[in-house]
Amino acid sequence: MTPIQLLKKAYAWGPVLFGIGFFAPVIAQTLDATAVAPPFGLTTIQTGLVTGILLGSIAKLRGRWI
Repeated sequence: MTPIQLLKKAYAWGPVLFGIGFFAPVIAQTLDATAVAPPFGLTTIQTGLVTGILLGSIAKLRGRWI
């Protein structure tokens, strides 16, 4: 597999990677800063990761964020 093919495959998963890499820490820090307890006994980063993956997956399936 050439580097170009690898980048094309990674680019297709961009929204999910963005959800993991950006949204997850932002959501976790927001929960920490506002002292909101995460649901189901999860940690704040676990809640952020679940939410980020869900938002990224929805954006990937729909083809847009909004």
